[in-house]
Amino acid sequence: MGTTVLLVDDHELIRQGLARAFERDDDMTVVGQASSVGEGISCWQELQPDVVVTDLQMPGGSGLDVVRAIRTASDSTGVVVLTMHAGDDQIFAAMEAGASAFVGKDTRAAEVVSAARHAAVAPRTFLCAGLSQAVMRRATSPAPPKLSGREAEVLTLLADGLGTGEIASTLYMSESTAKTHITHIYQKLGAANRAQALVTAMRLGLLDRASPERF
Repeated sequence: MGTTVLLVDDHELIRQGLARAFERDDDMTVVGQASSVGEGISCWQELQPDVVVTDLQMPGGSGLDVVRAIRTASDSTGVVVLTMHAGDDQIFAAMEAGASAFVGKDTRAAEVVSAARHAAVAPRTFLCAGLSQAVMRRATSPAPPKLSGREAEVLTLLADGLGTGEIASTLYMSESTAKTHITHIYQKLGAANRAQALVTAMRLGLLDRASPERF
């Protein structure tokens, strides 16, 4: 069978296009497809493929959740992150999560197959065409703002779409305390409102995702 591959992406057209690209390679076989984070993790556990190719943004969480789940349990599975959002923060987040390769969706399908082949052979190395430039940019850019542990929790709940009262209830604090934390978050991120704070937090790598209705 050669190298077995699992495709995880919420867009069926992309999965089918990738499946056809892998079918053209005699050494690669797609053994499963999944359309969400939870389904992707379950399929990996059941099928135990050599390589998982996962989208970054999907229903039920981030593709990084798939990467972390796999890497926690296995050092030998290759994981390729495939995404439309190929910024520096996404590159570093994928590398830190334990991905084997990072590929933008604007690249040719043959490059995804090549990345999967690399991931199968060297799952604990990190292949990314733009990595060296991203490292240089990070080295010369100012450090991102530091959020306290509680502020990070509040930011995550803001990204999930919770209001001030809901955040206060979830974290067992008063509503005024929740408002204070939100104000501090806005100040540190240089944001005037929730939407600006979430966009900035995602750009700085402080968030993997945010509820779409908040934009």
